[in-house]
Amino acid sequence: MKGILVQAPGLFTTVQDPGREGFGAMGVSASGAADAISLRIGNRLAGNAEGAAALEMTLVGGEFLFERDAVIAATGADFGPSLDGIPLTMWSSAEVKAGQTLALGPSRSGARCYLCVSGGIAVESFLGSASTHVLSGLGGFEGRALRKGDRLEIGAASSLPRKRTLSAGALERLRPRKVLRATEGPQSDWFGASAWEVLLGSTFRVSEQSNRMGIRLEGARMPVDARREMITEGVSLGAIQVTPSGQPIILFVEQQTTGGYPKVANVIAADLHSLGQLRPRDEVSFERIKMDRALVLLREQEKLLASKELIGE
Repeated sequence: MKGILVQAPGLFTTVQDPGREGFGAMGVSASGAADAISLRIGNRLAGNAEGAAALEMTLVGGEFLFERDAVIAATGADFGPSLDGIPLTMWSSAEVKAGQTLALGPSRSGARCYLCVSGGIAVESFLGSASTHVLSGLGGFEGRALRKGDRLEIGAASSLPRKRTLSAGALERLRPRKVLRATEGPQSDWFGASAWEVLLGSTFRVSEQSNRMGIRLEGARMPVDARREMITEGVSLGAIQVTPSGQPIILFVEQQTTGGYPKVANVIAADLHSLGQLRPRDEVSFERIKMDRALVLLREQEKLLASKELIGE
């Protein structure tokens, strides 16, 4: 079956969809797109259902030869996409003809770019998802990042090609944040006023040791009571764990499903896509908000994503 030939895979390119929810009790984290909002919008631009599988590129894109006609959209970080050398517009659909090559270079902004293709990337489902869980080698394309010479199949398109573009207003409202909003975590009462002052009053740098499992932060050390111990328990996406060294780690899409470090806070759901666009050496800070406010922000975000005004034709 004709599809996409990988001529250059980029730095780290995997097949991702929204992830496989509900298997934490089996020790399998959801994985999925690091920036789920960019994936969802890209799929809509390409004429797919929001959950279709796409390519997630990290820091540097690749080159892809299309063996059949398709409609594509590049969303997320700007990797300077071009088709046979002609620049393409981010956050907009484009038609590709068989024999054309799509090239994407190093990131101009953010960490991850998504290539969505009409019909989606067709790979075998694992536990109900096409997403690649790299650490365990499960899902996606052979459970790994793409390599030169790989051939990806494309599913059947569900709609006729139409020119679609994300509205400028929506793009601005969904722009990734560097001030991350967070609610109190399960062990927030383990941390005194001085620890919260450090968390909320400091700027942290994203460590080069960060990955899809966790975003390690470097900066001021949070006071930790070494005498307190906790039983390992389930952990959530976006949880901010504090290690004995006093340095926080934000658990990310390929997180371990249990952990024994206290969790001072949790990044809110409406800001999780911002985590997916953090690059090494980026700087972030935190703002504490109440749970009811976090729910309002999530509802507003979902309302925007569902609105007819999100995408113009």
